[in-house]
Amino acid sequence: MQWLCRLLLLAVLVASGSTTAQALQLQDDSGRQLVFERLPQRWVVLLPSLTESAWAVGAGSKLVGVDRWSNWPPQLAALPRLGGLEDLQIESVLALKPDVVLASTSGRALDRLEQLGLKVLRLRSETVDDVQRSLTLLAQLHGQPAVAAQVWAGVQQQLAQQAARLPARWRGARVYVEIGGGPYAAGEASFIGATLQRLGLRNIVPAKLGPFPKLNPEFIVQAQPQLIIGSPVELAGLAQRPGWASIPAVRQQALCRFAGADNDLLVRPGPRLAEAAAKLVDCLERLP
Repeated sequence: MQWLCRLLLLAVLVASGSTTAQALQLQDDSGRQLVFERLPQRWVVLLPSLTESAWAVGAGSKLVGVDRWSNWPPQLAALPRLGGLEDLQIESVLALKPDVVLASTSGRALDRLEQLGLKVLRLRSETVDDVQRSLTLLAQLHGQPAVAAQVWAGVQQQLAQQAARLPARWRGARVYVEIGGGPYAAGEASFIGATLQRLGLRNIVPAKLGPFPKLNPEFIVQAQPQLIIGSPVELAGLAQRPGWASIPAVRQQALCRFAGADNDLLVRPGPRLAEAAAKLVDCLERLP
């Protein structure tokens, strides 16, 4: 009988050790420590770039709900749409019983979800380092940590291919990227700025101003960009802005307009950075 008790005790210890080995601890970009006793199987994602990153690391089958803006890949079409951070359908999120919610770093709705007992992994999405870190954390969350490096290596290889395609006449050209009007810009420090640098273009907005600063329009006039990138709405009527008619890009109509799905590629800090780069090179090949 004594040997049987010892055997049962050993079995309990082994089982306990197995559970501990499976536990995963992650620190998100808000500084919170999240502990998962087992890998989460039901994911809700509230940011399109994180949805795309989750898919890229192979966790697509774990997605049970997404925000209204997540539209890639097409296989997501059947998933419940949960609104956005400003109008999140909290009851709908709870009904899905997620093991984890992936979101940006701020939002009152996220605080409420945590108060209700959900685990919220908050991730930044401004710089290229943010993109790589998000892929790394999501691959760990999926239980396939090595996949992140594979995905990232593929992105870098594709970016190199697009850099080789850049027409020689555009190498070193000064570029301004307008985001959201105002004008807000995508600076050197942003993931968009990193893509431009990889292609061999020069961003007129220095890294010291931050990833997405709001600029005085006179700053752009003085910088005299040779290429301007943005959505058709943002780039409409540039010549009517005070002093902008003298900007080389405006004078020569060296404008790359990203609309619809192409604009999604440009503004989403996820695993499709190289696809955005390809669209930009396509535009430059068409420009005189």
